[in-house]
Amino acid sequence: MTPLELVKLTALLNQTRGRRDVRIGLIDGPVAMNHPELASQHIREIAGSGSGACAQAGSIACSHGTFVAGILSAERGSFAPAICPDCTLLIRPIFSETISGREYLPSAKPEELAAAIIECIAEGAHCINLSLALAQLSSKGEHELELALDHATKRGVIIVAAAGNQGTLGSTAITRHPWIIPVVACNLQGRPMNESNLGNSIGKRGLCAPGDAVTSLNAAGQLLTLGGTSVAVPFVTGAIALLWSEFPAATAAQIKLAITQAVLPRRASVVPPLLDAAAAYQVLLTMNARR
Repeated sequence: MTPLELVKLTALLNQTRGRRDVRIGLIDGPVAMNHPELASQHIREIAGSGSGACAQAGSIACSHGTFVAGILSAERGSFAPAICPDCTLLIRPIFSETISGREYLPSAKPEELAAAIIECIAEGAHCINLSLALAQLSSKGEHELELALDHATKRGVIIVAAAGNQGTLGSTAITRHPWIIPVVACNLQGRPMNESNLGNSIGKRGLCAPGDAVTSLNAAGQLLTLGGTSVAVPFVTGAIALLWSEFPAATAAQIKLAITQAVLPRRASVVPPLLDAAAAYQVLLTMNARR
């Protein structure tokens, strides 16, 4: 079974490549936009955030950003999942390009993340992908982040975020926010991976998605295989983008409800249910949201 089959995305991929007017904010590392397998004509840099293109192809930041972009926006037929290549990908780099370091899940300061979220919303993002963790926490920074997340709620911008890879029980300033969809990494049997963080807010509002040995694009041109919650997030983000492409009249609340409540009833558990894109599609059909 492939990662796409596990979360029942295959039929939706066969039905649509996404729509250009559906915009995904990718707050991550810079992206190798000249990669031959990226649908680069649908990738845009957010003005004022610095270059969205890689300066150092071998950097951790560039590898991570390109990998996540490949899951979302690789050309169909590549070895990457290539979920929604015809959606517009808004690149907003937040990780510095350092060669050293072995961070499995890159981190960002809360105030920097808050600014990036506001910029993505201003550029018309429908949903935002956060394959990252928080670093250098402060009460001021967390307050700024909470305000940015509240702004996303008011504007109807869905934010999908990594639960984290520390193997702990609990939540963060991101995952405890009621509008966020936290994502736990699972293996191809649908079981959560040991390193994935779990918790009440994660189990209540989150989803599990493939995060074990997923293959996508590498900045240097070859393929890369990674795992963890940052890898799982774009499967949920991509599913949201495809659903919005098929149901352009749907509200953010309808899309969010369909993708998180497609498998009912939800059990009271620290482990969220597995993403089921086909069931979410059926929920939206019954809402008569399609034009």
